[in-house]
Amino acid sequence: MTLKIVLEPSDEGGYTAYVPSLPGCISEGDTLDEAMANVREAIDLYLETVEDDIVSGEGLQVRELVV
Repeated sequence: MTLKIVLEPSDEGGYTAYVPSLPGCISEGDTLDEAMANVREAIDLYLETVEDDIVSGEGLQVRELVV
């Protein structure tokens, strides 16, 4: 999967990183490399399946798709 990351200099120093295609997925770091590492972790957490998110019901199918 390829995602575009936007890196903006922060007023307090360092950088803010966010992923436009994943609303609310944001992180920061003191350097560009740190911001990229931190936003990668944020993406992993954002995309992590949470068991409570799966609603069960008759006829419901759950499948995984790797992109």
